[in-house]
Amino acid sequence: MAVAAQDTALGRLREGFGHLSNQQKLGLMFAVAAVIALLTGSWMWSQTPDYKVLYSNLSDRDGGTVISSLQQMNIPYKMAEGGGAILVPSNQVYEVRLRLASQGLPKGSVAGFELMDGQKLGMSEFQERVNYQRALEGEITRSIQSLSAVQGARVHLAIPRPSVFIREQQKPSASVLLSLYPGRSLDKSQVSGIVHLISSSVPELPLSNVTVVDQNGNLLTGAGEGAAAHAGLDPTQLDYLHQVEQSYVKRIESILTPILGLGNVKAQVAADLDFSMVEQTAETYKPNPQPNEAAIRSQQMSETNGDAGKQASGVPGALSNQPPGAASAPITAAAAPGAGAAAGTAAGAANVHKESTVNFEVDKTIQHVRQPVGSVKRLSVAVVVNHRKAAGKDGKAANKPLTPAELSQVQNLVREAMGFSQARGDTLNVVNAAFTEGEAEEIPSVPLWKDPGSMALAKEVGKNLLIAALLFYLVFGVIRPILRDLARPHAPRVGHEGVTGEEGEEAAEISPEAAAKAAQAAGYEENLKAAKELAKQDPRVVASVVKDWVGAE
Repeated sequence: MAVAAQDTALGRLREGFGHLSNQQKLGLMFAVAAVIALLTGSWMWSQTPDYKVLYSNLSDRDGGTVISSLQQMNIPYKMAEGGGAILVPSNQVYEVRLRLASQGLPKGSVAGFELMDGQKLGMSEFQERVNYQRALEGEITRSIQSLSAVQGARVHLAIPRPSVFIREQQKPSASVLLSLYPGRSLDKSQVSGIVHLISSSVPELPLSNVTVVDQNGNLLTGAGEGAAAHAGLDPTQLDYLHQVEQSYVKRIESILTPILGLGNVKAQVAADLDFSMVEQTAETYKPNPQPNEAAIRSQQMSETNGDAGKQASGVPGALSNQPPGAASAPITAAAAPGAGAAAGTAAGAANVHKESTVNFEVDKTIQHVRQPVGSVKRLSVAVVVNHRKAAGKDGKAANKPLTPAELSQVQNLVREAMGFSQARGDTLNVVNAAFTEGEAEEIPSVPLWKDPGSMALAKEVGKNLLIAALLFYLVFGVIRPILRDLARPHAPRVGHEGVTGEEGEEAAEISPEAAAKAAQAAGYEENLKAAKELAKQDPRVVASVVKDWVGAE
């Protein structure tokens, strides 16, 4: 039954397709072809691989070499950004890079120490020096280009020839031109890093002889602003200065916030730091101490005894023959019997010789002092305190200034938090004022048509909706009505002479109204033929029918 029904439906479709005009047939075939093309294009579009950047900013020479290698490996590729980037399928990016790297591609427009590989015999010293300088510039350029914010770089080195005369020695210098990516910039620490990189790569190149300029001609080295820059502070010292100031600010605000409330305290600190490195060595000697306070280092004593009674004594000459003068005795010592014996003993004792040598330790102090770097020389602190909020007479919140006692308490807390030192010359200023609440600035939202991500998503959704709309129109607006008409029964074709059959098929088709009239005419002929047959078979029935017609009139 199902097969019969299917054959009947196919037969109706064939019959209906045969009753269509030539224009309707062409429209149906065009609609079916369009549906098939859309379905095929959608499938191929979904199967198209996503392309990603393989290499960008290649020189013409490297770009041609890379494309030739991709063609030899039968890898599809595309060009983008005006030929500045080569795109390959996203699932093959890393594989292709590795395969090209094995071939030494891309070589890069900047040559490094590979210039020294092709040295020829018989090269002059000047050529060797030039090749070495070019190779050194290329290697430094490659190192700088590896930074994320740097798109390209040019390095120029000025290396003077060495001289045997010390007075004629000159230091090398370097100049760098950086090309940054759009929207990127370098901070002071990054510029300082580039300067130190170049200075460490070239022998005897001081930091002051390195100049860095961006693509807009802005000087990036030695272009600091503010008092700190004029003071000659490097980025590391500036960062330390900011950290010290912020630590004092945080300390002050953290101690006042629990008392005054969040957002009611604003503090600023200006710190003067001493970054000078001082090392001092002092050797101090004390005055000669008393013998009983000094430490004996060494002591030496010697004693010599002689026999004076057996030898002549006295002063030789005429004076020894003169009589002695009048005797006199010292005031502190009175004469006593046995003075001659005492004199003889003294004369004999005069031959005793004693020597004593004592060496004392020298008292000295050696002191080595190294002062810390970055010590605080002076602090200047400014604190602004908001008025206290209190309920007014009408019940609304009102701002009232702090009392002198409260303000004094705040000032004392700040002095203790900052470590106020009058000897150091610190200054502190605390002000109580009402804060002005500014209106929050509304950041304008980016329109959807200016957002790259939204635009890409909109294009993707638009393509899909367009394809779906075309398919819907072709299927439900063109093909379905035609198929519905084909499935309906159609009147038989008639020719120009109103006959059916083969002659009618060869004739032109008529309109539906003409086909209906033809059907009515065919029904009348069939009824007339049936009446004639009935009259032949049973004339009485016909007679009674005619009698009824006459009686009715």
